[in-house]
Amino acid sequence: MLKNLMNLFFPLVCNGCQKMLNTNEVGICVTCRHEIPLTSHLEQKNNEAYNKFNGKLPVEHVSAMMYYHKRGIVQQLIHNLKYKNQQNIGTILGDWHVENLKGNDILKSVDYIVPVPLHKKRLKKRGYNQVTTFCERISEGMQIPLNENILYRNEYAVTQSKKKLTDRNLVATTTFDVHFDEKHHDKHFLLIDDVLTTGATLEACGKALLTIPNAKISIVTMAFSHS
Repeated sequence: MLKNLMNLFFPLVCNGCQKMLNTNEVGICVTCRHEIPLTSHLEQKNNEAYNKFNGKLPVEHVSAMMYYHKRGIVQQLIHNLKYKNQQNIGTILGDWHVENLKGNDILKSVDYIVPVPLHKKRLKKRGYNQVTTFCERISEGMQIPLNENILYRNEYAVTQSKKKLTDRNLVATTTFDVHFDEKHHDKHFLLIDDVLTTGATLEACGKALLTIPNAKISIVTMAFSHS
């Protein structure tokens, strides 16, 4: 009853198109779900996301769930997740995508899921890491432990979205470090982030994790941007 009254006075809207949700829709309307541009990265090893890291980082697997276009549905979803505290978007996308990830043979050997971390100052300001709920659903669905303590930012960098593409590599090269012990040796780590653009941040994260003896790296992101 209380939930119905709340929906009456504060109707729930789609995080993609802002239209009112039907009673059987959660977070994202059926129309937006059908219009989200999904990639086919899981169907091919040497996909466009994987090739971002050629000659830069040894990776076992790289893929993104969706394509990110300016002023598109995916941009709106990521914006609401990242800046509007709509963490249910990560849960919805994680529940959706984990079923696809389960079928990937390379990812079956993953030992830990590692979200790209925020600096503690930014985390305190925002109140949450935008990839946490996405990671949690993938962790639960694939029955792989989520490790949020092994990788961390060691300085407070200016957000990359406000920098030119030519400057982004300079920001990300020295911003990550790892805390590990012997139980992390010889492990396969799955790095997860929201949007793969230049790959600079994930490259820096991967290089930090590869300081662990005999570590292997795979990468999954919510979205892939060509710009």
